[in-house]
Amino acid sequence: MVIGIGVDVVEILRMKKVINEWGNVFLEKVFTENELNYARSKKNFVQHLAARFAAKEAVAKAISRGWSGGFRWKDVEVSNDKTGKPEITLYGKLKDEFAMNKIFISLSHSENVVIAFAIVER
Repeated sequence: MVIGIGVDVVEILRMKKVINEWGNVFLEKVFTENELNYARSKKNFVQHLAARFAAKEAVAKAISRGWSGGFRWKDVEVSNDKTGKPEITLYGKLKDEFAMNKIFISLSHSENVVIAFAIVER
């Protein structure tokens, strides 16, 4: 049974501006070490971070947790399985609260934008 859906769109140029302005302060607040390592291994570093940012936002919407609901950026980690399919791993309180749920994530991008769509299933 689907208990939540979420979607988010991020402009890649906007992400680049945020990274240029805030640098490591932003990167270390929002992304896990695994996410940063993955993005740094890719030619389009910013595009991959924008996708992960959009995924985190989509998951936050799907689980109905805004900033007042205890959502923390690093409690949602985006990785890829061996085929390249994106996956979500939860940490902290979210891991405990959604242990019996499955989160599906889909990412797509063009030259200018990325989109993420999340579904939470019980």
